[in-house]
Amino acid sequence: MKRKVRFVLLFLILLGGIGAGLYLYSDRKEKPRSTLTLYGNIDLREVQLAFHSTGRIKRLLVEEGEQVQEGQLIAELDPERYEEARARAAAQVAAQERILAELLAGSRPEEIKAARARVDGARATLGDAEQIHRRTAALAKSQYISQQKLESSQAALKSARANLDAHQQALDLAVKGPRREDIDAARAKLQADQAFLRLTETELADTRLVAPSSGVIQNRILEPGDMAFPQTPVITLALNDPVWARAYVSETDLGKVFPGMKAEIHSDSFPGKSYRGWIGFISPTAEFTPKQVETTELRSKLVYRLRVHVCNPRNELRLGMPVTVTLRLDQDRMTAVSDPAAFCKEE
Repeated sequence: MKRKVRFVLLFLILLGGIGAGLYLYSDRKEKPRSTLTLYGNIDLREVQLAFHSTGRIKRLLVEEGEQVQEGQLIAELDPERYEEARARAAAQVAAQERILAELLAGSRPEEIKAARARVDGARATLGDAEQIHRRTAALAKSQYISQQKLESSQAALKSARANLDAHQQALDLAVKGPRREDIDAARAKLQADQAFLRLTETELADTRLVAPSSGVIQNRILEPGDMAFPQTPVITLALNDPVWARAYVSETDLGKVFPGMKAEIHSDSFPGKSYRGWIGFISPTAEFTPKQVETTELRSKLVYRLRVHVCNPRNELRLGMPVTVTLRLDQDRMTAVSDPAAFCKEE
């Protein structure tokens, strides 16, 4: 009887051990994950703003940390010499326009009438010279006058003919008007003057520095009174739209993520608060995990960079801020974010 009891006890102990082993084995098996957690930092684009023209800064209209909108005036150069250059160019254009207008209008009726009168006068003078020369020639033939007077009458006749010819040509030119070549040259000169005027207007406009996009003034590098040059930045502008988190995913998890996949972003600066986002970019090449990324994975492991766009309506997320990105793995590509603006407005 005792042997039977002992056998039953041993059997029960063995059965319990097997059951405990199976439980421990099943409990230690890795369960399928429902989320993927990534680590990264907020990344923003920065623009170094500089004047396109050279000059002394007249005023800066923004302070560091100030929010600006696209197209907002933020700084100005002293425009005096650029305004003078534009005024001079405008005067040159006006003068050349008058010259071209005169050429296109041709000769005035009064000028043609005056030219015709000069032709009539030259013709009358020629008629007198011809009569004098005939009488002088007859007298010279009868030897009543000297040969010198005959030669003088011949010279006067030749001069009268040349004078009539010159006035006739002047009349023809007045009737025909300016040559086409002169008009074309005047028009080309006007076009050159107009191009120079546009250049001076552009240079004057370049004395005003405007924000190329909405953002936050990060740094005032120069101050009023400083000389500005095209290669010298004046202001650093942080573009906070869009904002994204730079995160990294391992090769084993790469197949679980896709562009447009929705995400939740958390920051230690705002405990308990989450920001909506989506994957906007997945790098096609692997790289080593950056040293600044806080992760439990080995930092020498090859990973793929992700750009996770974040809805940041209150501008609470700042450049370089560490964040945690959580991705639900039960998402399907049909639910991917296709309209970022509408997605952020849903908040």
